Amino acid sequence: MYKQVLDPVNGSLFYSALVAAIPLVTLFVLLGGLRLRAWVAALIALAVSLVVAVAVYSMPVGQALLAGSEGAAFGLFPIMWIVVNAIWIYNMTVRTGHFDVLRRSFSRVSDDQRIQAIIIAFCFGALLEALAGFGTPVAITAVMLIALGFKPIKAATIALVANTAPVAFGALAIPIITLDKVTGLGVSHLGSTVGRQTPLLALFVPLALVFIVDGRRGLRQTWPAALVCGVVFGLAQFATSNFISVPLADIVAALLAALALVGFLQIWHPAESYTEGPDTEGGGRVVPAVAGGATDTPSPEFAQRVEQPDPRAEVARAYSPYLIIIAIFVLANIPAIKGVAPLKPGESGTGLNAVTKLFAWPGVHIVNGKGKPLTTIVFKFDWLIAAGTLLLIAGVLTALVLRVTPGKALRTYGASLRQLAPAILTVALVLALAFVMNGSGQTGTLGNWMAGAGAAFAFLSPIIGWLGVAVTGSDTSSNSLFGLLQVTAAHKAGLDPVLMASGNSSGGVLGKMISPQNLAIAAAAVGLTDRQGEGELFRKVIGWSLLFLLVMCVLVYLQSTSLLSWMV
Repeated sequence: MYKQVLDPVNGSLFYSALVAAIPLVTLFVLLGGLRLRAWVAALIALAVSLVVAVAVYSMPVGQALLAGSEGAAFGLFPIMWIVVNAIWIYNMTVRTGHFDVLRRSFSRVSDDQRIQAIIIAFCFGALLEALAGFGTPVAITAVMLIALGFKPIKAATIALVANTAPVAFGALAIPIITLDKVTGLGVSHLGSTVGRQTPLLALFVPLALVFIVDGRRGLRQTWPAALVCGVVFGLAQFATSNFISVPLADIVAALLAALALVGFLQIWHPAESYTEGPDTEGGGRVVPAVAGGATDTPSPEFAQRVEQPDPRAEVARAYSPYLIIIAIFVLANIPAIKGVAPLKPGESGTGLNAVTKLFAWPGVHIVNGKGKPLTTIVFKFDWLIAAGTLLLIAGVLTALVLRVTPGKALRTYGASLRQLAPAILTVALVLALAFVMNGSGQTGTLGNWMAGAGAAFAFLSPIIGWLGVAVTGSDTSSNSLFGLLQVTAAHKAGLDPVLMASGNSSGGVLGKMISPQNLAIAAAAVGLTDRQGEGELFRKVIGWSLLFLLVMCVLVYLQSTSLLSWMV
């Protein structure tokens, strides 16, 4: 049995926090400074965390290694189980040509790449985040943008920055549900509070995307469309999470935002249309635009797409995988079908959760400073109701609809595994790092030191969530690691525990774009892995991550005061 001690360095929480931060500093320096591959940086940081756990926190070597093994297993299931099956579905659409049909369908809305970035990366990406999450929207939307002529590095940057506002409600609100299980504050209370924070991000993210595509000119010429999309998404996310259904918040917001933008483009268009090719040097091509978004001198490819539209049956097949995914996830989450999951090892669930098993990770015996076992040592194997399994079922149905033979489907699955191999390794290593830090007490040291800020902790609360997602790549994991810590600190500082727990999730979404596994997924999707793309992407997005984090910190702090307390 290992009992955590949060101040192992001379009984000082401050000095202990400095030591506990070493693995994280190592990770980010190696990734952003030395430009090492994400899995290499994660492996070195994991080794550092093990040394700190054993040498400083006096954690038994066996316990530390086993804690890391649980984290690696969690990275493989359920996280990469989701991503692999989602990418498999996408790759089948590519091999059958239906991805090109879908791309052409999007391109007919507008040939202006600033508008395309909003529609694909923000709206369509939000829908993918709502259904699957865990890196899926980044991979798919980045490739779609490249197919429309975006440079690889720009496409990946746009996909990463766009994957922010929807993350807290991703995978049918799994992060919020996890936060409730850790804190016991209620899904509706937590979801409604998060729904009064992340919609503010939705107002700015589309504007950020057009700035990334075309700088100040892009903002000046396309801000009305970006604002319409952001406002509709934010209002829909707020209304759905507060008054309708927390799990459906992103689905409703993404669909309404896309419809609003498409409708707005029927009556408005930018004064000029912006396009650039993947090999364009410097700025893109800007030409006068006409109604509907088409240019006076359209590219031959765009003109051909307009003149020769795809048959309606093929367009329907192109959209069918996503409709199938929506239908399966909606059906699987009907209470009568989903059933109730077991709450502790040895219990049995009902419905699809009847086969769900909870078990203590073998050999891991860790208690916190109060002698209570950590919740993270219990592993949940919900193989039938897991999002990855539902995506696998959707993939089988997609293969039937797209007329993919079983042999071709299996070969595509194998190709998808090879494509994601670096990302799979990175995710396993980073989650191992997170579990070692959490199990040894390094994470608790950092969080408790920050909680000493008193009332100012409200400003720091989103930073803790941001830190958790930056390390684990998952708002779900960050909530499970830091949710209870946020509540404990809130009680000590006299703050609203629901607000602080929600701040953890809302701040966490801004760490998504700099998480090593998301960077690895984005780099792999656009073919940057041979050029140390993760480090280059890190430098592209870190500024946006910190800027949005500052906005969220200020918002949560003001919500904890009389100035904006009416919002919560």
